[in-house]
Amino acid sequence: MNSDGVQQDNVQPSDTQEPVLPSGSVPLYIGCSEAAQAELMNQCEDQFAQLELLQNKIVLEEPDSNENPEEQSINRLAAVAAELKMWQSIQPELLSTNSEVLLAIGTEELHKMNSQLELVLSCSEARRERLTESLKKEQAWLEEKKDVFRAATEQVVKQRLENERLSEHGVLQDTKKKILRLRDYQEKLAETLSDILEEHFPLPTNETNVNKKKKNIPLELNENLLSLHDILELLMNKILESPHDPYVPVDETFWPPYTEMLLRYGIALRHPEDCFKIRLENFF
Repeated sequence: MNSDGVQQDNVQPSDTQEPVLPSGSVPLYIGCSEAAQAELMNQCEDQFAQLELLQNKIVLEEPDSNENPEEQSINRLAAVAAELKMWQSIQPELLSTNSEVLLAIGTEELHKMNSQLELVLSCSEARRERLTESLKKEQAWLEEKKDVFRAATEQVVKQRLENERLSEHGVLQDTKKKILRLRDYQEKLAETLSDILEEHFPLPTNETNVNKKKKNIPLELNENLLSLHDILELLMNKILESPHDPYVPVDETFWPPYTEMLLRYGIALRHPEDCFKIRLENFF
């Protein structure tokens, strides 16, 4: 075509080129009659002719390359702004009013939109499957954590109840057991002390009195003499019952040798003001 030849000789290549149909798309003229195709070709030739004229005007009106680069940038910016304003004010018009052409164009656009929507649908389904799998995993993980939390809560409740039971009943039982052990130990000590005192510190008898008389020591035995075990028990009961006044008066029921032995070995103490009173030494 002559117009194409002029464009190749006089016009530099521009960004505006004839659209190329993508691979796999149906050409527009297949679904149109010969008359519609001829009309559409004539309209396209008219549009290309107008485009060539405009491109020639642009080439002729290009500014001199010797201008200042800053001024060129300002001029280009002004031109782009003016073009943008013009395109915003122009109402879009149909290339053709032929119903067959519009039907073919609409059919092609529908095919493109359908393919795009199918692609979007497949991507959405794949993403939905991934999200479903992820949701199942998260739900399983959540159930596991709930089971762990439930078991931990039950364990904490059991431990708390056990601690409360041990803190009240357990401590009381331990205290009772300790008291019983101490009582048993005290009874054993008392029995052992009683046996030792009965064996090694018996009450004076007539034989003891005869031996004293042989040594020219007059001694009259009292029938109400207390044994060493009874004296010690009397002193211990007194210091426990009345610690503020632990002294016990010494009367004729105390055999003097036992009293002297207790005082000499630091088991008992004499009253600082009354020599006829003694008390048990503080061993604690």
